[in-house]
Amino acid sequence: MNSKSPVLPAVIAASIVFALLAGCGEKSEVKQAGVPGATINADVVTVQKAVLPIVFTSPGSVVARQQAQIASRLMGFIREMDVQEGQTVTAGQRLFTVDPADIQGQVSMARAGLAQAEAALADARTDYERFGNLYKEEAIPKMQWDKIRLQYQVSQQQAASARAALETAAAQMKYATVQAPFAGIITRKMANAGDLAAPGHPLLVLENPASLQVQTDVARDVFSRLKLGDAVSIQVDGQASDLVGKVAHLVPAADPVTHSYLVKIDLPEGHGLRSGSFVRVAFHLGSREGMRVPASALLERAGIAGVFVVDAQGIARYRMVRAGAASGGGVEIQAGLNPGERVVTSATTAMQSGDKVVSQGNGNG
Repeated sequence: MNSKSPVLPAVIAASIVFALLAGCGEKSEVKQAGVPGATINADVVTVQKAVLPIVFTSPGSVVARQQAQIASRLMGFIREMDVQEGQTVTAGQRLFTVDPADIQGQVSMARAGLAQAEAALADARTDYERFGNLYKEEAIPKMQWDKIRLQYQVSQQQAASARAALETAAAQMKYATVQAPFAGIITRKMANAGDLAAPGHPLLVLENPASLQVQTDVARDVFSRLKLGDAVSIQVDGQASDLVGKVAHLVPAADPVTHSYLVKIDLPEGHGLRSGSFVRVAFHLGSREGMRVPASALLERAGIAGVFVVDAQGIARYRMVRAGAASGGGVEIQAGLNPGERVVTSATTAMQSGDKVVSQGNGNG
């Protein structure tokens, strides 16, 4: 055998490499299994059962309690309309004028008809008086007198009818100028000068900004639990605190499409809202038993909401939970926790599962 054979060094080198790899693997396994997590000082609270309010939130709109759709009672072209959307008007202020040419023609015809009826009545009255004297003297038969008397009565009725027609036609003239029925703001304008006005077709919408309320629709089970005068919370975007309104009217008829019920709510004084504003209405329907944790305990990792739960050995483990409504600095936990468990409420930003927590407090959630 050649003592300098190249096979032996190769075998020895392979053995050394294998031993090094094996040693590295063992050290890696020991490091993963034996190195403890970081130790973090944090606040910890114990989860307990709590009495939670039952709140139903519904979208609502601010509307004017006093609102009118202004239309013309005459058919005709709009001669003048100087008001604009957003303009404030006073009660009795002229809003628009309709060309009264057609009504003027009707007045002229009614006046001519009245003149004709009155002339016929004067003629019938003369016959009535003359033939009346003849009948008293028994110079004419009763049948002829009855006919004269009937003609006189018919002429009286015709004259009265013609007079009423003239009064009606003349009264229509005042509708040529349309005035504001109350003080308010023009919120919609659907016509301009030169457009044709027709009865039953609104041309303007007038609202009283001094009398606003919130309207919202609720389901039947919520509606059945409401009473007049109930206080409700009105949430307005951009406002830190809620407004407190009162249920003013409950409409008992359901909408045939949505099967919901209309609720009208009075706003408090100084609310600062305007007609058309969007709000959320929170109805407080009682209370129930549940669990809450401080809002600082809830965080999100990889898109999953959860909390760090501390076990008996003080080790924190991240656990997914289902969170509910937040209020008063706390968050309802609907699933994922049990009463008596402890959760971390501070220093959770850099915390990882497996870290040891040194509790700085042991309050109740």
